[in-house]
Amino acid sequence: MSLQSLLDVLDRLLGPDGCPWDKEQTPESLGDYILEEAYELVDAIRSQDIAETRGELGDLFFLLLFVAKLHADQGHFSLDEALAGSAAKMIRRHPHVFSNTEISTQDQLLSNWEKIKKQEKQANGASEAESGPFSSLPKGLPPMLKAYRIHSKAARFGFTWESDADLETQLNDEWREFTEARQSGNKERMEQEFGDYLFTLIELGRRLGFKANAALNMTNLTFLARFNHMEQLARERSLDLAEQDLETLNKLWDEAKKNVNG
Repeated sequence: MSLQSLLDVLDRLLGPDGCPWDKEQTPESLGDYILEEAYELVDAIRSQDIAETRGELGDLFFLLLFVAKLHADQGHFSLDEALAGSAAKMIRRHPHVFSNTEISTQDQLLSNWEKIKKQEKQANGASEAESGPFSSLPKGLPPMLKAYRIHSKAARFGFTWESDADLETQLNDEWREFTEARQSGNKERMEQEFGDYLFTLIELGRRLGFKANAALNMTNLTFLARFNHMEQLARERSLDLAEQDLETLNKLWDEAKKNVNG
């Protein structure tokens, strides 16, 4: 019922007496709005704000339906075809659930997933290169999230460090190379080595069971909350933060840390 109500709203917006702005939209023009709403949904989820999550989920779903309707109106495909295709894909990629394939480890599951994806692409006419493990990575994926996905996909083929200890040794080597680059004063080399260090550090986090992107987001939020508390303390004491020396700022920061958990 709610799905049909939303489709009815779209029909009205795009109808003869509908909204001029909506009637000008294309699947391409809606792309940025989809990204924005997706980020807002993720923020709501991470904040554990249930009411906001519900609202943002609805907003994102509206845009996805909008894109589906535009394609349907142009005779490309229907919403039912898109959903049926997704259901069929999930069944194909989970043979350990929907058929008699036996999988005993997470590594086997992920490796099998990649094999099935490759078979799907080649069945649709993709070349060997076009059906590689990294071919499906979105070009616009944020770099930190992309690095995580690269490591994750490489690990499914066994292309990663054999042990955490080996990885930690590599991480130390990357830091040493960055330090040497700093000493050389070569900015381009410094940037490259710093990127190598971050790339390796992201893999350490993945192996330990967390995503660098989410971890950094939590740290960002904690810093902002503590700094806001610092500002509050400064106002209460008639202090201008911009005029304080580092010693005073550190004292305010330590006080804020005691009052703002993170």
